[in-house]
Amino acid sequence: MTIHFNIGEAKAQLSKLIAAALRGEEVVIDKDGVPQVRLEPVNPPPVMTPEERMAKMRAILAEIDRIPRKDGPSDLEWDEHGLPI
Repeated sequence: MTIHFNIGEAKAQLSKLIAAALRGEEVVIDKDGVPQVRLEPVNPPPVMTPEERMAKMRAILAEIDRIPRKDGPSDLEWDEHGLPI
């Protein structure tokens, strides 16, 4: 079921509208009878276990290790930021 409120009513009853959206109801705020916005819950960020975090960190470090280094001989000169001069 969709609940429609005009902006003035929505200001006065915002906490009730948020509670309705969190219960799964569709809440639409109108201006002059024209729908403007829809309230919907934000998905919580995924919860990672310490093992999953460590695995992700290892994957990132492995990607970093694959980046070619500029330490070796080259026909270009490099500045202190690793950019060609």
